[in-house]
Amino acid sequence: MVNTNATKLRKNLFGMLGNTIKYNETINVNTKDGNVFIISEEEYNGMIATIELSSNATLRNKIIAGKEEKLDDCVSLEEVKW
Repeated sequence: MVNTNATKLRKNLFGMLGNTIKYNETINVNTKDGNVFIISEEEYNGMIATIELSSNATLRNKIIAGKEEKLDDCVSLEEVKW
């Protein structure tokens, strides 16, 4: 994460935004009124997807159960009939 203020952000806006897009590097902009975070669209979409999955109790429980399942007990892709 990059910490900066509005003045420094203005001086290197396009470079910093480029790094945010290319490397998912979050920018924390400190102001006298509070902080603002700048994140990439990819990072934002990932966060929203995580929130949506977590808010669905059935899906959340399936994800937790799957995470706890032993790898040897899983079905391989070759065994799946599409």
